[in-house]
Amino acid sequence: MVHGAGIRDERVLEAVARVPRVEFVPAEAAAGAYFDEPIPIGHGQVTTQPSLVARMVEALSLRGGEHVLEIGTGLGWQTALLATLAKRVWSVERFPDLAEAARRNLAGRDIVNAEVVVGDGGQGLAEHAPYDAIVVSAASPEVPSPLTEQLADRGRLVHPLGTGGDEQVTLFEKRSGEVRARRTLTGARFVKLVRPGG
Repeated sequence: MVHGAGIRDERVLEAVARVPRVEFVPAEAAAGAYFDEPIPIGHGQVTTQPSLVARMVEALSLRGGEHVLEIGTGLGWQTALLATLAKRVWSVERFPDLAEAARRNLAGRDIVNAEVVVGDGGQGLAEHAPYDAIVVSAASPEVPSPLTEQLADRGRLVHPLGTGGDEQVTLFEKRSGEVRARRTLTGARFVKLVRPGG
């Protein structure tokens, strides 16, 4: 699914190979899990296509000891990859039923170092900050300030910049308290990062 996407990090490629996406999609969409395409999961949401997930995760440069924050759990496949690559993962999902499904999926793989919470992704999860890496799977015109505040110094953050539907997936890095864009990973289409109250 990610061959030809330019992924060079062997740990990421191994994680993708070890964690079957088919275990993290609705049963009726199982056949589509083997293709590099988004899959609808309800609430107008879709999974991110595997090659894009791999590219975003690779940009975090995880080596195994990191604490990671994920915004937008969906059904937990990216969460599972992050948990395979890092020490601890906290994931924030807006919809309770998706969060519960993700928890079941992660438990089915015996993944114990990832926790899924229901909340406003734009607020991050301050109680476990700082994070060595943050990945956002929804679009907004700029990175919400709570996320930049919760990123550790020398930490990396991947975020789709845009209004929903035509984004630039951008890698940011924090140095001396300042978060700066380092490079654009790719163009993509993401759902909007919806905040309470619209």
